[in-house]
Amino acid sequence: MNREILRLAIPNIVSNISVPLLSSVDTILMGHLSPAHLAALGVAAMIFTFLYGNFNFLRMGTTGMSAQAYGRGDSRALTYTLLRALLLAFFLGLLLVLFQKPLIDAGIYLMNVDDSYEAMVRSYFDIRIYTAPAIFMIYALMGWYFGLQNAWYPLWITVFINIVNLVLSLYFVQVLGMGVEGTAYGTLIAQYAGLLLAVGLLYRYRSRFVHVAWREIFHKEAFFAFLHINKNIFIRTVALTFVLAFFYAQAAKAGALMLSVMILLLQFMIWMSFAIDGFANAAESLTGRYYGAKEWRLFDKAVRYSFYWGGGFALLFALVYCVGGRTILEVYTNQQPVIERAMAFMKWVALMPLLSFGAFIWDGVFVGMTASKSMRDAVMISMLLFLGLFYATNGINFAWSLWLSFLMFFLFRTLLQTWMFVKHGRRLR
Repeated sequence: MNREILRLAIPNIVSNISVPLLSSVDTILMGHLSPAHLAALGVAAMIFTFLYGNFNFLRMGTTGMSAQAYGRGDSRALTYTLLRALLLAFFLGLLLVLFQKPLIDAGIYLMNVDDSYEAMVRSYFDIRIYTAPAIFMIYALMGWYFGLQNAWYPLWITVFINIVNLVLSLYFVQVLGMGVEGTAYGTLIAQYAGLLLAVGLLYRYRSRFVHVAWREIFHKEAFFAFLHINKNIFIRTVALTFVLAFFYAQAAKAGALMLSVMILLLQFMIWMSFAIDGFANAAESLTGRYYGAKEWRLFDKAVRYSFYWGGGFALLFALVYCVGGRTILEVYTNQQPVIERAMAFMKWVALMPLLSFGAFIWDGVFVGMTASKSMRDAVMISMLLFLGLFYATNGINFAWSLWLSFLMFFLFRTLLQTWMFVKHGRRLR
């Protein structure tokens, strides 16, 4: 089982870490221009995290359903799962492009964007919003590959996108002096290049595709089952990204300095989460496969070993953050007031991986089981507890209350999902 987990997790970890690596380069580029540039990029990126992250169900739902179909050896289900996911992805991406004006207006209002960097936020958004159809279709394709126990194709796709993005962002910002617009154009071009690669890689699986009757794609019972699973994951993801957006919005109320501090601290969260997500992605693929094949002994073993590996990596990140926190901050920015303010939170940042890794691993297990309702309920309850804790304590110390509540949100999810699994086991829905 260790070999199976590592076979899937290692490409996922490399793939996932390349994402914060790219965002880190963008953050470094802006962090060496001015606090306003850093704040603008952070807020604009958060708006897209909220928008695009909410549609990650296109990957998660596709992974769970295709993994179970793979476990059953059902080529018909594999074919129609992919086609339904791609069509839904394209339609949703097109909707975001069509409604871009009200979306950015709402984002600026809800994120408490300051006048000093609002124009930069709008410029970034107006360019990057056109990546929506490409990103959503990539979500669907990568989820399908994960379901077929192929973690290498998502790795190739992600690394290719990030290399193109990195080269273009450096060129547009450093050579052409385009500022935040340069990072947006780099992302736009890279995502469509990645989509072409992701579609081209389907050629290997041509023997698995069955003849398509287009009316069957919209078969009422099958299509609504697909939408029902994705609906619950969508609601769960809205709640999750609301917590992140709330975190940013509250930090923005305290001014550009505090917002810059929180943006940098969340980089530590991003690095850790994408690494631990490698094992969560492995859990999605393996538990979905064994769940579909009804191999319960292997299913239970996959769950247990995923937690072993996730916990081990969480401990490693905690040690790195505890020892090297200042060094990492100095890589991100040369603004000493930002660094000194951020260092006051570093002990909490070091504790973060240990408190949160369970939530990531449980999400992977629940996705593999297509237990979308339980995953939705756990995040919704945790969101309410997060808000309650913040408003009960923010009068004592605003900044500490915000960070503590954010950490506890992940612990709440871990405890709730553990209780659900212990109570219902493989009957989870």
